[in-house]
Amino acid sequence: MKGWQLADVGFNYDVVAVFGSQSTGKSTLLNRLFGTKFDVMSETERRQTTKGIWMSKGKDMPVLVMDVEGTDGRERGEDQDFERKSALFSMAVAEVLLVNIWEHQVGLYQGANMGLLKTVFEVNLGLFLAAKQKGKARGDSQDKTLLLFVIRDHIGATPLANLRATLTADLNRLWDGLSKPEGLESSRIDDFFDLDFVTLPHKLLQPELFEEQVADLRKRFSTGAGSGAGAGAGGSSVFQSKYHKRIPADGISTYMGTIWDAVVSNKDLDLPTQQELLAQFRCGELAAAAFATFSALVAAFPPALPAGQVDSSLGARMAEAKQAALAAYDAAASRYHPAVYARQRAELATKVHGALLPLFATQLKSLHKGTLRAFRVEVEDALRGDGYDFARVVRDARTRAEGTFEEEAARVVLEESGWSAEEERVALGEDMDSVAELLRKEETRKMVAVIERNIKRQMAETVELALDSPSADMWDKVLSAFKAALAKAEEAYVRKATSFNCTDDEVKAALSLLRRRAWIALRSKLDEQTAEAALLNKLRLVFEDKFRYDADGVPRVWKPEDDIDTIFRKAKDSVLELIPLYAHIKPSNEANAFELPSESSSSSSSMGTSGLVDPAAAAADDEFDFAQSLQLLTPSAQASLSARFRRETDAYYTEAKRSMVSSTAQIPYWIYGVLVVLGWNEFVAVIRSPIYFTMLLLAFTGAYVVWTLKMTGPVLAVTRGVTNEVIRTVNDQLHTYFANQSPAAHAQRHHAVPVAAAASRNSSEPVEEFELSEKQPIKREKDE
Repeated sequence: MKGWQLADVGFNYDVVAVFGSQSTGKSTLLNRLFGTKFDVMSETERRQTTKGIWMSKGKDMPVLVMDVEGTDGRERGEDQDFERKSALFSMAVAEVLLVNIWEHQVGLYQGANMGLLKTVFEVNLGLFLAAKQKGKARGDSQDKTLLLFVIRDHIGATPLANLRATLTADLNRLWDGLSKPEGLESSRIDDFFDLDFVTLPHKLLQPELFEEQVADLRKRFSTGAGSGAGAGAGGSSVFQSKYHKRIPADGISTYMGTIWDAVVSNKDLDLPTQQELLAQFRCGELAAAAFATFSALVAAFPPALPAGQVDSSLGARMAEAKQAALAAYDAAASRYHPAVYARQRAELATKVHGALLPLFATQLKSLHKGTLRAFRVEVEDALRGDGYDFARVVRDARTRAEGTFEEEAARVVLEESGWSAEEERVALGEDMDSVAELLRKEETRKMVAVIERNIKRQMAETVELALDSPSADMWDKVLSAFKAALAKAEEAYVRKATSFNCTDDEVKAALSLLRRRAWIALRSKLDEQTAEAALLNKLRLVFEDKFRYDADGVPRVWKPEDDIDTIFRKAKDSVLELIPLYAHIKPSNEANAFELPSESSSSSSSMGTSGLVDPAAAAADDEFDFAQSLQLLTPSAQASLSARFRRETDAYYTEAKRSMVSSTAQIPYWIYGVLVVLGWNEFVAVIRSPIYFTMLLLAFTGAYVVWTLKMTGPVLAVTRGVTNEVIRTVNDQLHTYFANQSPAAHAQRHHAVPVAAAASRNSSEPVEEFELSEKQPIKREKDE
């Protein structure tokens, strides 16, 4: 203690010991946890390494570490005297006793050292703890010991919670079977011991994970280490004040010597009598043979059915195998020591139950899965019909599913096994609740979607008609129709929601969501109708009605006396005044106004109905701002729309002006008088000439027939076609003619013309000078 600098620390130290079977890695665990250097077993041979009890100090921590010889070693054989004494000594001295076991030993009696623990508990209770219990009754403090079970080679198939439950149940059952001193008959194990459990992975197969979790466990010994009586109960440290023995460090050697003398002199640790020893040996052999018979019967069971399918005969086969094993044991072992026989029989039954427990658990899981599947199929089939009551459908299906589960589970629960299907029954109920809730939300989502589509369909025509004919009460028409459609939708939802077991809060939240989604649908339709191209077309139609038609709806034929400028300006100004009307959703009557809940209440509504919409839609709704949605056109959009409208209306103004100019550009009336005076002789000549008169009469007759039969259009079309065909034919013939001209003739013309021009210059007749080329036409004299 002086060498370790612990002699003068008072109570600021702690003591920890290790307990477990031989060759299970106890020394290795201590070296990893506390930085000690205890001898460890060579991995090439399996033999005893630690003999007796060794002690060392933890590295960088005031902790005394005791490495105790392992139990069940072949070196000592049946000599269990030292095992019991060392275990009792460790339990009486240490604050924390590490119980080192392998995962596959959990649930075993001898493998988990339950027999040795039972003897040690019983002697410890009579030797030391009875006095402490009496001191507690007098008001003195009572020390406890922490039993920290370190479960090695944990592969994770069995959760730690299940391992903890198994070990706790075994220890409680072991404690209940102790022969307790007077006054402690009703005591419990947790009156004297605290139980804690940790797992460590396989050291060889998972070395990195093993070292990582050992380091985490070491922190629990480092945090608060050396605090002794001053250590609090909080935090994750295993060293707490209630575990400390309240022995000063300078008197620890005397204290341990006194404890060892009491342990050695105790006769209760002696070996059992020869009769009991014989009974233990024979009953152990008979129990092993009976369990072998049982294992053979279990191995002959049919293969397990696929998950979700239940083997109704499994419970009967399990009961027969158990009864066969117990009957074989009872037939031969009942002649031996009654206590040993009964104890071994109970251990055999526990072992049989442990072997059958996986089959029981598998059967329950398959039953759980199959029952849940049948429940869901039954509910879904019922929901495909019309006029169903959702609550009644779920209630009936659940009753049938629970009845089936109870009936099948009762067949696989063995007597005296302590098994219970309650946990699986509760899990099945929770899963059925989850399925019912999921289906309820799905049906509600479908209902909301149908109602939303109906609102869209009802509002589509109303919105189009109102926006196509803008007026001061345009938004009153839209909003009143929207509120009427929304009221019908809410009434339909409330009527349907009563059959879905919806709470008042859920109904309120769903109605709030429905209002928001309906408004968003209306706003989407308004955005479609007020897009720049669509709105420009609406404004253009309104302008045409005002500009091209009079107050009675009659199309205008522009005349010189019409004031086009004033009419155009009034029509354009009246249409431009409609743009601000389209820009904001603002009814003229406040009674027709519509409002949505505030952002906070909307958010809560979205949270309360998260199952009614998909996450993306919910996120989009959360970003929706109702006040902002009332504005359809921003100021910049209004300015752009006004500019485009002015440019397009200018075309209508220009067209009207051109129409007036064409109507005013007519022949003056006095021209007709001039034509009559100047053409009178020709008219008389035509009248007097039989040929001309006949031709004129035929022309007037043909024109009258064409006009009467309304064939003016076809005649003009035929005339136009014939004219075009004649022109095309003439062009083709001219092209062919010029293309077929020979080069010699062309060259002759090219030389002949200059000569003629020279002769003309020598004569007295003036002729224009020019040059002739193949691509230039011949210029003739002005006289010609």
